[in-house]
Amino acid sequence: MGMNVPLTIIINVIDILLVAFVFYRLILLIKGTRAIELIKGLFVLFLASAISARLQLNTINWLLRNTMTMVFVALPIVFQPELRRALEQIGRGRFFGQSVFRLGCSELSQIISDLTEVVMFFSKNRIGALIVIEREVGLRDYLEMGIELDAKLTKELLVSIFLPGSPLHDGAVIIRQDRIKAASCFLPLSDNPHLNPTFGTRHRAAVGVSEDSDALVIVVSEETGTISLAFEGKIRRYLDEISLKERLFNILTNPNKEKVSRFGLNWRKNK
Repeated sequence: MGMNVPLTIIINVIDILLVAFVFYRLILLIKGTRAIELIKGLFVLFLASAISARLQLNTINWLLRNTMTMVFVALPIVFQPELRRALEQIGRGRFFGQSVFRLGCSELSQIISDLTEVVMFFSKNRIGALIVIEREVGLRDYLEMGIELDAKLTKELLVSIFLPGSPLHDGAVIIRQDRIKAASCFLPLSDNPHLNPTFGTRHRAAVGVSEDSDALVIVVSEETGTISLAFEGKIRRYLDEISLKERLFNILTNPNKEKVSRFGLNWRKNK
């Protein structure tokens, strides 16, 4: 009996720590998303229901209780993006810290160097571009809506795709490993109300696909030549050659977002 009490306490502590860790990961998952606003709305409903019950406002309490019942039925639909992202992270085994970009270090460095050089050319000449780098989450749905290329990634090919007048310059290029899988791909536009209202289609598409996947997206503005980088639903603007290259390398070689943050990326939502 004396041995069972300490063992029970240890098991309970482990159980509490595991539950706390799960809630912590869930909070990190929905942080900065629309789910936060939905949770605030649910909290207001619960609070109003408790107050109406306490004050014996029976009609209002009945309406609130039935409303909450409908809300709970609709929750899987409302939180579908967050639930999908959570399942994708479990499927990718992100807790185990495996590599997401499986090219060798020298190959990856060369690709990043080529991409940076091309993007700087686009920026200098104000050529609009949208380049999606696929990571763990497959982008087959978007690939099928574009023009399949499956060609070796080269600077010359990227430039020829986005030059004004090219039949493929509209839409996005999707890169997988060291190959351009498709061009002229159409991406989902983000409906995040907190995005900068001056964002055009390219920037909203970049944020949109980064919300639905773990893709890394480079955007070059046709109007200003500004270089931006979208990642996990957030976008960083006004990058120069050095900062772009640094961020590409840090993200592509570090699957864990918390590790990426420690490299000084300072992600911002709408700046």
